[in-house]
Amino acid sequence: MSLFRVNVVARNPKDEAQVSAPIEALVDTGSELTWLPAQQMTAIGVGPRRKRTFVTATKEVVERDVGYAVLTAEGFETVDEVVFAKRSDLCLLGVRTLEGFGVMVDNVGHRFVAVTTVAAKNSLKPTS
Repeated sequence: MSLFRVNVVARNPKDEAQVSAPIEALVDTGSELTWLPAQQMTAIGVGPRRKRTFVTATKEVVERDVGYAVLTAEGFETVDEVVFAKRSDLCLLGVRTLEGFGVMVDNVGHRFVAVTTVAAKNSLKPTS
């Protein structure tokens, strides 16, 4: 596996005219959520909705605010929860955002590859 970075743009879902500058984030399929700088989130009017507790790779327990943003990277877009990262935190693009984009990660080519979403279909016939 290789690591690579992409530029992520965050928008306020209530006022999409409020847009962040591109934020360089590490693509991290081991991270559930996307982590972006708290200062940039609040600058575009994205406020915290709740707090969540996380365990870091070094086993440290940390608590961070989480809010909602429209996220765009490499031509893909989704709405997702965003962790309000502190200055000491990495900026990460997490797996939930990647799933929302409808992509898989090509670690060799350092790019996103669009995938077809598998939908569940009810194949049961109604009983009388």
